[in-house]
Amino acid sequence: MDHLRAKGFKVDARNVMDLDAVKRKHGVPEALESCHTGLIDGYVIEGHVPADVIDQLLRERPKLVGLAVPGMPRGSPGMESSGQRAERYDVIAFDARGGTRVFARR
Repeated sequence: MDHLRAKGFKVDARNVMDLDAVKRKHGVPEALESCHTGLIDGYVIEGHVPADVIDQLLRERPKLVGLAVPGMPRGSPGMESSGQRAERYDVIAFDARGGTRVFARR
């Protein structure tokens, strides 16, 4: 959330008791689940998706449900760790039919 705020996004953080229900309601595929679920302008953002990739999504407006970074890869926003090398990871796009594709690589 700090990463998004620093990049100019307004963040309304809410702790919910049943995050799995939120993920199901908004169509996050189980294989793409992570620790955070966000909503922005009709899209779902799952996990540690970089702000510049969210900006790209909002500019391009593809027909997707959302973007996800499964797990918590080292080096993704919020998972920076001094002294540890960042992992390469993919930002995955997912659609309403269950299709997925790589949207961005980091």
